[in-house]
Amino acid sequence: MKKKLLPLALTAVLPLFSSTVQAQDATIVMGEVRVNAQRSNGPLVSNSVLTSVDVLGADKVEDKNVIASWELVGQLPGVQLTEYRMGAESGKATFRAFNGEGYINGIKVLIDGIPSNVNSGNQRFIDMIFPLEVDYVEVVRGTNDPRYGLHNIGGNINFGTRQGGNYTDARLTYGSYNTVEGQLAVGRDANGFAQNYILARQDSDEYRGTDSKKYTLGGKWFLTSNDNKLKAGLVLRTYHHEAGEPGFLTAAELAQDRRQSPAKNANDRSDRDMHHASAHLDWQISPDAFLSNKVYYNKYEDDRRVTFTSNPAGSAPRQRRLWDEKQVGFMSNLTWRTSDQVTLDAGINTEQQDNGYGRQRFAYALPTDFSTPVQIQNDDRYSFDNVGAYVQAIIRPFDGFKIVPGYRVDKFNGHTLARTTGIEGRLQDSGWIDQPKLSMVYSPVDSVSVYANWGRTFQVLTGSGGPAYLVPGQGTFEPSINTGKELGVKFKPAPRTDLRLAVWRQDATDEVANMPATGTTVGLGETRREGVDLQFSTRVLDKLDLWVSHSLQKAEVTRAFGADGVSLAGKEVFSTPRHISNAGLEYRHSDRLRVGLQGRAQGNYFVDSPNELGKYGGFVLFDANLRYALSPRVSIDLQVRNLADRQYEYAWYDNFFWPANQYQPMFSSGPGRSAYLSLNFKM
Repeated sequence: MKKKLLPLALTAVLPLFSSTVQAQDATIVMGEVRVNAQRSNGPLVSNSVLTSVDVLGADKVEDKNVIASWELVGQLPGVQLTEYRMGAESGKATFRAFNGEGYINGIKVLIDGIPSNVNSGNQRFIDMIFPLEVDYVEVVRGTNDPRYGLHNIGGNINFGTRQGGNYTDARLTYGSYNTVEGQLAVGRDANGFAQNYILARQDSDEYRGTDSKKYTLGGKWFLTSNDNKLKAGLVLRTYHHEAGEPGFLTAAELAQDRRQSPAKNANDRSDRDMHHASAHLDWQISPDAFLSNKVYYNKYEDDRRVTFTSNPAGSAPRQRRLWDEKQVGFMSNLTWRTSDQVTLDAGINTEQQDNGYGRQRFAYALPTDFSTPVQIQNDDRYSFDNVGAYVQAIIRPFDGFKIVPGYRVDKFNGHTLARTTGIEGRLQDSGWIDQPKLSMVYSPVDSVSVYANWGRTFQVLTGSGGPAYLVPGQGTFEPSINTGKELGVKFKPAPRTDLRLAVWRQDATDEVANMPATGTTVGLGETRREGVDLQFSTRVLDKLDLWVSHSLQKAEVTRAFGADGVSLAGKEVFSTPRHISNAGLEYRHSDRLRVGLQGRAQGNYFVDSPNELGKYGGFVLFDANLRYALSPRVSIDLQVRNLADRQYEYAWYDNFFWPANQYQPMFSSGPGRSAYLSLNFKM
């Protein structure tokens, strides 16, 4: 089936959105999205959630040169990128004032609608996706999306990959730091049978001279019945990544040489494998009822060798961390359009995890090949199982007004065994976690929509032992309940122009900063996140696209006490910048020549809970790109990242691995100016 492109600022995206241009939702599309003709009586579309939704189109993704695909999400408004850049442990994308530290993993990740977080909530499965495979990236913000439970605290990110179509696309890249990348995407679609394939590899020395080699291989096969009522498919992916870790730098080391990798980290490496398989079955039961089913399997294996400090007196500075996680899940969704005024949507899901986590410690004096551990601190096997269900209704009592009540419940259970000690425990019993939702939108005229929503989400503890599991001596923890509310307005003064303003707040009870990899849990207490999001996009005379966004946000503790008994009320949650900004333009001089400039800025943030050690981490960065078409099927790209060669770095407070009187901020420097030249083929 032939594909077409939807232009900038068009608020109808298929298969995500309805097939007509609408102002009666809160969705904004950035770029162009490849779409297929879709049935109008299929599953509910994402703009029915009635919250601030953003979609990044394929043309803003496929030509980007990134070390990791989570960086692509940074083009969208209000998204914070936390850039560890420690080999395979590269970083993550977050929003709504949730930071990317790994302590509070508040963002659900999906790939083609399949849950794709690891047990801790980290976003490692995103690495399986390369840019040429992506059709769109969708960000749903807030607490009122009932479709997902676990990790869906502040919202979710869905990477939609190509399905169907007839194409052979290839991209070859060479650039700074000896980066070499090749991507090949192939699609064939005929007589009801669609095939899609991706093969990609990237090798790079990376900015600080630690090599990285990764590849991905994937395939999709979908078969549609002659009457178009049944559609069945199989998706397979495999991924491998080997990378060195340059290590975190002290302030003195950073000032001495930003690109150095200290001798202590000479043999620090990650060896990571990830695999995915899923089976899909869609059934158009009747003209008004549609059933969608997915069964999936995710596997994640990681062998990480890491050294944190150069102080032999520190706490286990040399470690080896081993992950072995398997997820088996089922999702089913039924959409029933009972009338023109009412649509019902309901779903169930279950996921069973069978996981292992090992942590070995080594004396600092030993060589970093870690041949003889001093201590095996963790050798744990644990299960983590989730059952959830939701229902929502889209009610249109009159033209221009929609109200969407929803309700979701989730339940968890599991068991852990520490094989080093024989200690066992069961998962904290949260019972059924209730999550009511309510959204509404009113459009007094076609060009204006005012929307509001309220909803609850939750945080449960993860990891292989306490506090997630009730092992001997472990107290009980109740889930942290997040209550969010949002009020927004979307204005569409012209067909190719969108303006959206949203004010939001999210309050949490008993929030916990939980780092399973270090066995560290810090109670943050009651917290409040709030902010204002403003974004604008337009197309001028078919040649110039402009977009700008500015998000003001704040995450603070409203009720909690430090270990010394001092109140932390009014203190900001660590590693959360107060503002995030994006701006860009793209000028199409002709059918052959296109140039663009993008800017991204982030404010400084505190690195410690008492807010006593100053602020770090702010930046203002610019990227530039140029594309020239040599022919209708061949083009070249030149991309320059960090155009002004600004110095910036990720910062965190190391109070784990230094001696207590030497706690200090540690840094990972961001890349300087870099350039990449790509050759593109579309056959």
